Amino acid sequence: METKLTEGSQHFLKVLGEVDEKLATLQKHVAAMRSSCDEAEKQLQQTDESSKSLLERAGNLREERQEVEVKRSIVSLFLSRFTLTEEEAEAMVSRDVPIGKRFFAAMDKTEKIREDCRVLMAGEDGPTKAGLDIIASTSSHLEQAYEKIFRWCSHEFLQIGRDSQLEVSSTMREAIQRLKKRPELLTEALTSLSQTRQSTLQTSFLNALTRGGPSGLPRPIELHAHDPMRYIGDMLAWVHQAIAAEREFLESLFGIKSDGRMVGSVRVFGEKRSEEEDWIRELMDLAVGRLCVPMKIRVQQTIKSQESSITSYRIVNLLQFYLHTMRHTIGKDAILSKALEELTEMAYKSFFDSIETQCKTLQRVELEPDDSSLTPPIPILDHAQILREIMTVYQSSIFEDANASDQIAGFKEILEVMVNPAVEMCISAAERKKSIRPKWDMEVFILNCLTYLLSVLEPFDFTVEKQKSIQDLVNTRVEHLTDDHYRDLMADAGLQEVAATCEKHDNSEPLSHVPSTQPSELQVALRNFSLWLSGPEVVHSSRLSSLTLQRLHNKIHQTALTRMAKAYEVICEQVRMKENRYEAASTLLGGERPFGQVALLWQIFGLREDGV
Repeated sequence: METKLTEGSQHFLKVLGEVDEKLATLQKHVAAMRSSCDEAEKQLQQTDESSKSLLERAGNLREERQEVEVKRSIVSLFLSRFTLTEEEAEAMVSRDVPIGKRFFAAMDKTEKIREDCRVLMAGEDGPTKAGLDIIASTSSHLEQAYEKIFRWCSHEFLQIGRDSQLEVSSTMREAIQRLKKRPELLTEALTSLSQTRQSTLQTSFLNALTRGGPSGLPRPIELHAHDPMRYIGDMLAWVHQAIAAEREFLESLFGIKSDGRMVGSVRVFGEKRSEEEDWIRELMDLAVGRLCVPMKIRVQQTIKSQESSITSYRIVNLLQFYLHTMRHTIGKDAILSKALEELTEMAYKSFFDSIETQCKTLQRVELEPDDSSLTPPIPILDHAQILREIMTVYQSSIFEDANASDQIAGFKEILEVMVNPAVEMCISAAERKKSIRPKWDMEVFILNCLTYLLSVLEPFDFTVEKQKSIQDLVNTRVEHLTDDHYRDLMADAGLQEVAATCEKHDNSEPLSHVPSTQPSELQVALRNFSLWLSGPEVVHSSRLSSLTLQRLHNKIHQTALTRMAKAYEVICEQVRMKENRYEAASTLLGGERPFGQVALLWQIFGLREDGV
């Protein structure tokens, strides 16, 4: 065991000796490696020190490169924002590139460049050279672009201005919107358009007058020259339609949206108008201005040739309607509005001359001496018929926005001219007939004439003032006729002298001693009154039967009967008074109808004591 232990120890020592040798070798290798590492570290330090400056230089170059890239990006953005490409510049100045989306896009970019450039030049240090150069360059391009638009618009206006069917393209509309920034160019372009439209409309109007439409339809307007209303109406309708088409064309040209108005309806102008609205009104005024001369000549000739006052008044109202319409469509200061105003005044003068001549003729009319008729004479009937037709024309021509006072004022002068002479003619004719025929009833004749004139006026609301004045005359004449009728009734009934004595009795002596009211005279008067009460005059007056208005007959007769009943009451009171010394007064009054009973007399007359 010891031997084996010794052998194991020796073997262990041998092995450890080999390990020790290996470790010694390893130690040599480690020492050599350390030496190599030290040398490598030394070389690395040397390398690091030598490359440190290179890295710093590379970093600096990298930073400089980033700055250059940023500056390049800024310059690229600046150039793209503040300069035009060759294609964009060509689109603005070249005649080979038509007006269109490409051209307008280039203009928009130029405008944006100028707007941004103004911001760029608003710095604290003042405008920069680059900014000034950009403004100068873009100004040149823009001016050339506007000149290009102007030339194109002028050429297009010459083309579309000659067409009867006016259509505006979106390109034309956009071009006009652009030219608004150059008012002098827009004015010149629109002037050429206006001149072209004036000539075109004048030619079209003359063709419509003399040649008619295509293939002769519609027929020439002058074929209806024999019919004044249709002739003038067709001319004015053609002009109105032309204005409507011109307005639609100009609104489309300036890009104004429709306001929803019906064609021909009233246009209300505000105090503040847009620039486009001013342009439209001026161009419309100029476009239709040339139509005024041929239209005025023909309308004036038609007005002068009219003999009928009714036709003259219809022409007046037709012109008045179109004058009112044109004033609200193209303005009251427009050439056409002023021309229509002159024509309307001329037509009014011609109409008034016509009715004044007619009224003078009416006043010179004399009734036949042998004519006992109390109805309105034929001259009055004819005159009233003309007045009725004129009022009907006026009523149909009243504007919807006219109030009652305006309606009355618009026809007041015509009523004065036509009604007053008719009333005067009736009164003067009645006076002349009265002097020729003493029994002829003047008041009934005048009332028949006045009530007829009143019946002609009553259906029309705008004649209320004149109706009132005539009604006042009627009331006055009714009072006169009532007085006359009352006196005639009292005379027919035999009570006139007795009633007059009773009314005037002053109690200076007894009434029975007055000759006209002595008992015998009074008894005769009461007997005559009783006989009269049995006659037809109580319920109907033959004298008043000539009144054409039954209402007046009843009113006058009942008023006269009421006064008669009151007069009989006064007679009864006077007879019954003791101081008048009538013997057997009750017997005297009770011997004849109505037996001294006033209430019975009211019943006989069919009236109540309140006079109704």
